[in-house]
Amino acid sequence: METFPVDIDPAQVVRWIMKEQSATPSMFKTMATRATEVREIPERSEYHLGDEEREDLREVATIATLEIAPAHPDEGWLLTVSVEDEIGSSLSANEAGIETEQRIDVGTFYNTFIRPGRGTANITAQVDSSSARTTVTRLLHTIERDLHAGHAKA
Repeated sequence: METFPVDIDPAQVVRWIMKEQSATPSMFKTMATRATEVREIPERSEYHLGDEEREDLREVATIATLEIAPAHPDEGWLLTVSVEDEIGSSLSANEAGIETEQRIDVGTFYNTFIRPGRGTANITAQVDSSSARTTVTRLLHTIERDLHAGHAKA
């Protein structure tokens, strides 16, 4: 499996897939999730924290992921839009109340995570073969031009 970055605006990809699914819902399979990660605060001089303070605090981040795959898995490709949104710090005692992973719909993914200033968004593609790479390349060109099956460009 080959993985490579995709240089298209994540908002454009998500808007395109939502519109495409409203016209032909069976062309693609999508799965969106959000997960909360609690991490140790890294040792950095700009934080001015001692060892004890760092042990009491944790960094909280939400990672939202949208996977877009063909309806037929044997086509051998997957597009993944991921957004990492650092929420901030929390006290270690509060970690137990943090939800770890939750499935969400594509509309919630778009409205909650794909907007200016909400984390860092990346898109990657995974392909199993050269024909899958050709298919993904064509799909990405279609998304860039905002072309849709079954209806005219908006």
